[in-house]
Amino acid sequence: MSAASRALPRSPAPVRPRRAALSTAAGGAVAALMLSACASGGASGGGGDTNFVMGKDGVSTVEQGKRDAVPDLSGKTVAGGQLDLKSFRGKVVVLNVWGSWCSPCRAEAPNFQKVYTGLKSQGVQFVGINTLDTSNKNALAFEKQQGITYPSLSDPKGKLLLRFKKGTLSLQAIPSTLVIDRKGKIAARSLAALSEEKLRRMIAPVLAEK
Repeated sequence: MSAASRALPRSPAPVRPRRAALSTAAGGAVAALMLSACASGGASGGGGDTNFVMGKDGVSTVEQGKRDAVPDLSGKTVAGGQLDLKSFRGKVVVLNVWGSWCSPCRAEAPNFQKVYTGLKSQGVQFVGINTLDTSNKNALAFEKQQGITYPSLSDPKGKLLLRFKKGTLSLQAIPSTLVIDRKGKIAARSLAALSEEKLRRMIAPVLAEK
């Protein structure tokens, strides 16, 4: 090989558009969620600076005046309708993240339906976020099998979960549950499957607030 050949410059590496890079980053976060979620029914901790105080029962709470607002959550439901979480402002909202592929989600689902049935007349609204289900048919089958009557937003790619402020919801915890106060702010959080008793205890203080 001649000296001239050895001196030929190498072609510069192609520059990925910013949009593609962001898309890859989001996809990586969702992939990490899928790999680690549901392994043990939830993870502890949410990362980042938060005002959550962990209770002995594993439920974290935030006192009034220090709470973060829930992000904008709207879109198509598993059943095919449209839902905007803001429409429930003035009610206590229980927001549950679940997937039909998740064993702890199946275990806690009857508890959620039972508590919802008992509390909806008191101004408590349950809403699900069905995430990472590759087929909406699986999510529909899950709701039918478990007798779920409250709506769930469809989030097959985990994009809604990425809207939460760091520390308010762990992306590595499915199932996970938030209790949102009447002003639309996050008052309590669980990063594990919930029994009926623990779910009721989680809701009660927020429901009692004036």
